[in-house]
Amino acid sequence: MSLVFNWAALGQRSEGPGTGGTLRREPQDFRVEEVPAYAFSGEGSHLYLHVEKTGHTTAHVVRELCTQLGLRDRDVGVAGLKDRHAVTTQWLSVPAKYESRLGSFALDGVHILETVRHGNKLGMGHLRGNRFVVRVRDAAGQAPVAEATLRTLVDGGVPNYFGPQRFGLGGLNAEEGLRVLRGESTLRDPRVRRFLTSSVQSAIFNAALSLRLERGIFAAVLAGDMAKKHATGGVFLVEDAAAESSRAVAGEISATGTLFGRKVRPLTLDAGELEAEALAAFGLTPAAFQSRLGDRRFTRVFPEDAGVEATEDGFVAAFTLPKGSFATSVLREIMKSDVDFTALEGSPDTSSADGADTDQEES
Repeated sequence: MSLVFNWAALGQRSEGPGTGGTLRREPQDFRVEEVPAYAFSGEGSHLYLHVEKTGHTTAHVVRELCTQLGLRDRDVGVAGLKDRHAVTTQWLSVPAKYESRLGSFALDGVHILETVRHGNKLGMGHLRGNRFVVRVRDAAGQAPVAEATLRTLVDGGVPNYFGPQRFGLGGLNAEEGLRVLRGESTLRDPRVRRFLTSSVQSAIFNAALSLRLERGIFAAVLAGDMAKKHATGGVFLVEDAAAESSRAVAGEISATGTLFGRKVRPLTLDAGELEAEALAAFGLTPAAFQSRLGDRRFTRVFPEDAGVEATEDGFVAAFTLPKGSFATSVLREIMKSDVDFTALEGSPDTSSADGADTDQEES
């Protein structure tokens, strides 16, 4: 099986026609707002900056903050990584003692909307999710189709695929990641090597999830699955799939897929057979991922606060997703096209173009 990302190779959740259309004609067409995981106290030794940016990656903004304020890279806290292909708002943290220097900070396309004190440094993953407001052009009259599909996804869940942004320009990151795993890559930057191998993890996760869709078990759990509760995050082994089926159908629980690594055991029984099939298609075994910690990821997520508004040339879709989930997975179901695969320009970077967060920095 190819490691190059291809939407056509991944099963769809929804049926019926797609809206078609065009994304990102202007940066303002794709807006992402980070949703914090907790309320900020208003006091403490760290200063949280609410930043709106256009045309910059999070990494670039952090570098500029360090340069202009005299910070070290490790002084700046971020909850998630957003890149330049959208108008995004997110929170960053810096030591409060640097507050007096903020007045001199200037970067085109970046605005500090507000600041607030808090007791701890912001850490990766310290967010609940992201709010997306996306304008789809060249789809006049298609708002009812978009609304119907979005309702289906709200009720039954959307496949929690890693979108094309995870796989870089041309979808080739996983191929280089495989060379890293085999010891064939000449790349030396450890952060880049981690990101590239995470692309291989992501490709295998996508393949296993697609098999579940193709075999009609997207909304079900199998014996051997490690299921997760959507309300509490609790994870448990499914021993009797029939007994857990009603909770799965109701959306209370969903199966998780494996991001292979030394700290995560592969699935067993029926679920393990399906996942092993996906892994074998790439000519890999779990032992290839001993350099990674590994993790588990929901196979489906449920968009919240979702709605569609018609525009003259198409529609605007708005929805909130949990951290780490890709808006492109929702938009692909609505548009039934290769969403964003050709929209990315320039060199691939290690952040997500649709505002989803790189929740695998250490997995």
